[in-house]
Amino acid sequence: MDMMAYGEAWDLQKSYVKEIDQGEREETLLLLQHPPTYTMGSDRHPEHLLLGQEELEKRGISFYQIDRGGDITYHGPGQLVGYPLLYLDAVGLDLHAYLRNLESVIIDWLAQYGIQSGRKPEYTGVWVGDEKIAAIGIKFNKARQRGGFITSHGFALNIASGIADEGFSGIVPCGIGQYGVTSFNDLTGYSMTVEEAASGLLPIFAERFGYDIFPD
Repeated sequence: MDMMAYGEAWDLQKSYVKEIDQGEREETLLLLQHPPTYTMGSDRHPEHLLLGQEELEKRGISFYQIDRGGDITYHGPGQLVGYPLLYLDAVGLDLHAYLRNLESVIIDWLAQYGIQSGRKPEYTGVWVGDEKIAAIGIKFNKARQRGGFITSHGFALNIASGIADEGFSGIVPCGIGQYGVTSFNDLTGYSMTVEEAASGLLPIFAERFGYDIFPD
């Protein structure tokens, strides 16, 4: 599984959105990992970043203020990050349904391993009890050539054990201080890799959204 710097992946998304709008690229799902990174979306609360610049540099964690929805979250090794770059036609457009479908992909994948997950009222993402296992933050980019929208950003699914302590301890994740964070391996005791998780998630994503997925 590729390890891609966050800034590089963000630039790639913006480039792909333009190409999809112009009919120069097929719709795409990027699956990757990032080095340790904090990103803060449009619902910005700087106080939810608990570390100063010196400490960020000491820990080797990058920080980006970005254009997706939501507050602050963490990306890092052992986490499967998915960026669906999909065209949504203006006819019958339901942006809320897109978000729910993205959550459902992860909920259905977890169910294959006996993990009962779901949603919390007022919050996005996927939850197991009172712990979040997947964060979701998206952007709907206006398709200037075609009408409708093209999606960017997406989901971050925690796979590796201990990821909650490694990265999430330096923030108030998504601005939600009263609940915790967990991972697939912490819940199951497995040693699943991010690559294995990606392979299992792909067919569920394809079925849910009605796409054929072709590895790039």
